[in-house]
Amino acid sequence: MRPLFRPLEFWKSALMTLPDSSFFELLRSIFGNIKTPFNKQRLLADLETLFSKAKIQKTIASYIDEGDARIIAAAAVLGEPAPGELESFFAGELSYAALHDILLNLEERFILYRFREEGQSRLALNPALEPVLAPLAADTALLFPSIPAGTVETPAARPVADDRFIGGILSFVAEESRFFKIEGGLRKKTMDAGGRIFPGFDLESLAGGLRLLGLLRPEGESLVPDERRLAAFAELSPRERMEYWAAGAYCFLHEEGGAGAAGPHLLRGRIHSLAALIHRLVDQAGPGRWYPPGTLRRFANILERENRAARQEGAGGALVFERLAGVLENMGLLVSPAPGYWAAGPLAGGSPGSETAGSAADGSATDGSTAGGPPPVLAMDSPFSCLLYPGIAFAAMLKLASFLVIRETGVAARFELTRDSAVRGFDRGLDAAGMIALLEELAQKPADENLIWSLKEWEKRRVEVRLRRGIVLALSEERRYLAEAAPVAALIRETLAPGVYLLSGSGTEDAAAALRKAGVDLISLEAGTARAGHVSETAPLAGNRGLFPPLHSAASFPGVAVSPAAGPAPESGGESLKARFRKALEKMPFSKEERDELSSRINRRLVLSESQLEEASVRYEKLEARLLDYVGKAAIAKQSIGSKSLVEVTWPQGSVPVTGIPEALEKAGGESILVLRPLSPEPGEPGKAPEEYIRIPLGKISLLRRIKKSIFGE
Repeated sequence: MRPLFRPLEFWKSALMTLPDSSFFELLRSIFGNIKTPFNKQRLLADLETLFSKAKIQKTIASYIDEGDARIIAAAAVLGEPAPGELESFFAGELSYAALHDILLNLEERFILYRFREEGQSRLALNPALEPVLAPLAADTALLFPSIPAGTVETPAARPVADDRFIGGILSFVAEESRFFKIEGGLRKKTMDAGGRIFPGFDLESLAGGLRLLGLLRPEGESLVPDERRLAAFAELSPRERMEYWAAGAYCFLHEEGGAGAAGPHLLRGRIHSLAALIHRLVDQAGPGRWYPPGTLRRFANILERENRAARQEGAGGALVFERLAGVLENMGLLVSPAPGYWAAGPLAGGSPGSETAGSAADGSATDGSTAGGPPPVLAMDSPFSCLLYPGIAFAAMLKLASFLVIRETGVAARFELTRDSAVRGFDRGLDAAGMIALLEELAQKPADENLIWSLKEWEKRRVEVRLRRGIVLALSEERRYLAEAAPVAALIRETLAPGVYLLSGSGTEDAAAALRKAGVDLISLEAGTARAGHVSETAPLAGNRGLFPPLHSAASFPGVAVSPAAGPAPESGGESLKARFRKALEKMPFSKEERDELSSRINRRLVLSESQLEEASVRYEKLEARLLDYVGKAAIAKQSIGSKSLVEVTWPQGSVPVTGIPEALEKAGGESILVLRPLSPEPGEPGKAPEEYIRIPLGKISLLRRIKKSIFGE
């Protein structure tokens, strides 16, 4: 972690790299006319001496207002940020032009300075003013306001995704043999059915998130579950599952390549880093407080900045907090308890790594349950229909999803048993007895006789006509003894004929390994069948937990304090100082232009003592023109075009300013037209992307302001 202040010599060297014109203009603003011969080292030593004086430090401290203090604290939290990083940090609160003005002013006042590191411009705090700036840098609470929970009335809770939703999605895709259109995207019939079952949720993003996690994989026009990854996913806590799912859904919706990614490997690193970010963000929005979006946006910005620094590859676009917040709200990780505020959802109150109380990972009762057993999490509302309640263990949910059909989600999720869904469960290795036992255990009561009879009848009829798919082992008569060897016998699912056996698993690796353990050194594989050593996507592997690494909690961000409440802006003593300097200026013999420039310096808080006014070196520079000042607007436009300076334009009067680069001043019907390449949307259209060029009649511009460049040339 970088130190808060660089050495004084580093700061001096940054000033020494300034072009001579900028260097001496900056120093003249402090010392007035500089006598020749010039000596830069001596001038910087004098500047250091000036800033060490208690009276000057007190004046500089008096000038610092709330806006300055937030920039100073942000520079400390972000650790020498690039200007673009500060733009992201204050996105939605400060426009580019407003932030640029504050930064430029802080540079002119010697509070911030810029230096280049590895080709990147960075902002740092002036070490010569450490006694003034250190307390402000440490007081980061101004950046992260919050209010106590329950301060305002809360709206009714909305449905959120949970483990039952994952089971519902798995059940839903299993029923849809044609999930996708041939040309891509979900079929309309699928979307309509999903809209009825999962109201208020985007089925495509829900399924897409699970697909990017590798829990579902495309197979033709269908999606099929990946048993190996689901087993690893079941080892996570309920909260971690939602955090990984949210990361997958966000990447599917908003990351380049997400929706069209062929497999989870393309975004695996990004998804894990984003899940870790979400976990820490939800930790930070812990119970007891509500946060305005700006606070959580800044937390997310800090975490994403850490992620970018840690990632070796630049996968993933810039994180958009508003989009992420929408995904987290759907997953129940964030809730909006009151308009304009966010808080951690109910899942954040659980202890990471633990399953739901009262049930083990397989859905059975834990040793710590009461004498009456765990509470039921399933209720049969008809012989073939059941309601599932929050609290069901994920592994049990997976088993239910393999032989039930999702019909409804909400406070209680409703599933139904059909003949086709039961056959689907049989095909995945379940039997009627196991299905009945699971339903009875979760419901804490016996199953209906009609359900029991139907399941057993369907199971009986299913085996009368069978299609088999899998690995077949064929042994010659003299080698049939191998079927009785323990390694091979453990894999045999069924004897199809004398010497012909159906093995468990979808790959040949386990079978080949078992045969070698039984003493076989030559094995015949049908052409095209994978050799031993090939790892299939669904084969059980050691270290499944590595597919979804645990997400670590952190109590808070280092060096970041959250304010107990958003209070009024702190008062500074700067206004009385400026009034005193204005009064002194009135008595001094300056021309109007000189007086205007010095008055502007006072307003910009550049004047630290009356001697700076008496010995001032004045160079007037017109930066803005308003309303009927047509000549001034034309002059600023031409000057900005020549210097390629940014301008801020307001038209008509009172509208939102547009920041952009002026390209030309054209004549049309006797009117001068400013051609502007905007960097921000047009007024009145906040959601619209900037046009390539806009043309504004000069006479209709109510304010044209040239935005000065940084003294450091940026």
